[in-house]
Amino acid sequence: MNTTYPVSPYQKTGGLVYFARMLDKIRLHAAGKLGADYWQNLGEGFDLSCVQFLHVDYKEVKQRVAAGGGNGEILQWAFEHGRRPCDAEIDGWNNYMVKRGWRDQASGKLQFRIKEARLEQHQPRVETFFDFIDADEQRVPPAKWWQ
Repeated sequence: MNTTYPVSPYQKTGGLVYFARMLDKIRLHAAGKLGADYWQNLGEGFDLSCVQFLHVDYKEVKQRVAAGGGNGEILQWAFEHGRRPCDAEIDGWNNYMVKRGWRDQASGKLQFRIKEARLEQHQPRVETFFDFIDADEQRVPPAKWWQ
């Protein structure tokens, strides 16, 4: 099987970080191009946080992705079938997500994952789980994610 990495969690759709990555993982899995390491956590972790934030069901998101359409179209569907967060809520979501693992209750887990993946050479650049994901998938985390 050809493994393709999903897009960076920093990539935004409609101003929202992570949503594009969740959809990309769904598409890659359906096409048989998502590495087996990702399968166990589909719909869990950050995927679960994202659908809970939008008040939609992950299985329904998978069905919507299978029906086709771009990320923006699927985000609009999520707004219609769940909720449409205001700009301040999206800003709060983005700030929470991009800083996850940095001086919070998940810091220990992040440090464990960095050592487990043998990514210590990337520190101090890898300060958050988003940074870890990008480094683990051989991308350079952006210096300014908010742009």
